[in-house]
Amino acid sequence: MQNILLPVFYLPPISWFSEFLNPENEVVFEQFETFPKQTFRNRTNIYGANGKLSLIIPINHNGSREFKNAEMSYREDWQKLHWKSIKTAYQSSPYFEYYEDKLIKLFENKEKFLLDFNIKSIKIILDILKTEKAYSLNKEYIKNPEEVNFREKFSAKIPSEYEMDEYYQTFSDKMGFLNDLSIVDLICNKGPESMTYIKHIKKL
Repeated sequence: MQNILLPVFYLPPISWFSEFLNPENEVVFEQFETFPKQTFRNRTNIYGANGKLSLIIPINHNGSREFKNAEMSYREDWQKLHWKSIKTAYQSSPYFEYYEDKLIKLFENKEKFLLDFNIKSIKIILDILKTEKAYSLNKEYIKNPEEVNFREKFSAKIPSEYEMDEYYQTFSDKMGFLNDLSIVDLICNKGPESMTYIKHIKKL
């Protein structure tokens, strides 16, 4: 077993789940880091009709820079927009109708803090995957933690470090396979096979 320190993402990428669900990994979530911009902490990538689409949660700048205190802004109705985008992207996928009622729950209440919202998104996915995973939250920020540090992994800006087999995606006939999107893409297209797929992902 190894202890790993994971950032807490919004409907995380498939690669994130391959580390989170790895039975060899004891997971600690990072909550005290300075909130980094332009990462999966407040965005998720799905496969839209025109290719990769980033859904971004707007953040209130309330003075605190710690991730655990990051508040979501509701000046615009991003929840409605994100759900509409997910539904449009996946309503013709093989499994969306089976998971729609669970996924929509993420957007029904207005959580205050991004951390709580992201953990809620992870719990919904665990429910869909019919699996459980224990985790803990760290108690302070440590620059060089004892755990294997994944805080800077899973970049939203550079290609994924993880090797994945291609699977059929809703728009892949038109634009080809898009690697390592949100877990939502996998579950809507692979359904009950998603857990097996996640187990076979390898790091390059």
